[in-house]
Amino acid sequence: MTEDVRNILLGVIAAGISAALGWLARTYLWKRKLRRRQAFFGLPDNSESLLVVNRDAGGPELTVKRHDVFALLELSAIIKDCGAHAQVVAHDTAQQGFGERTEFCVGGPASNRRMAAHMHSLLPGVRVNTDPEPGPDRGAFQIGSERYRLEPGITEYVLLVRLTAGQGQGSRPVFLFCGQLPVTNQAATRYLARHHERLARKHGGNAFALLLKVVNSQAYGPDVVELVGDVTRAAQAPAPAATPRASSHRAK
Repeated sequence: MTEDVRNILLGVIAAGISAALGWLARTYLWKRKLRRRQAFFGLPDNSESLLVVNRDAGGPELTVKRHDVFALLELSAIIKDCGAHAQVVAHDTAQQGFGERTEFCVGGPASNRRMAAHMHSLLPGVRVNTDPEPGPDRGAFQIGSERYRLEPGITEYVLLVRLTAGQGQGSRPVFLFCGQLPVTNQAATRYLARHHERLARKHGGNAFALLLKVVNSQAYGPDVVELVGDVTRAAQAPAPAATPRASSHRAK
């Protein structure tokens, strides 16, 4: 074997080793990223999850509004990326306990009985005005002493919440997407899909409640979303006594 041939063979072997090491490094990083995503969502390989949706008031069949369907598609992509499976159930047929399976609950408490139960039990500091009669506070959020009013198409609010039943290894989280309108539910699921890595770094496996504002949805749909703030402490604290001087937030 000549020295030139030997050098070529050594170069090929070195290139092969470098390629193999690069592939192993990329595979390791991809798997670590996947495990972190699965831990945040509580969705290990081949696990089961629930997509809980409201039942439209127009009839007995399970019909979901268009923006809520888009929200379910966003969540389905997350579940698929984690290698898990999803079951879609109506809010009035979901009767499992808390933490048995990861749950994604979409819709406000006026149309989603499951959402109302979660908020009553786990978010006592949040009140949602479900009065069907027209008025300035219709659909408004009361979080602690702050009130957030709905201005359809201009300023709309949605709560993005991750709740946990405990620190046990097998406990699964519940994600709530409680918006003033269906378009805000889609905005919250899209926000979660885009920012779940940052949220996982910040909150780890802990519960959190974020208040988001959807700006000018009549022009931009669910795409322009602002983080109003982390309202976890106020949402989980007992509701304050009613006061006529509670501050309100409106679009300026």
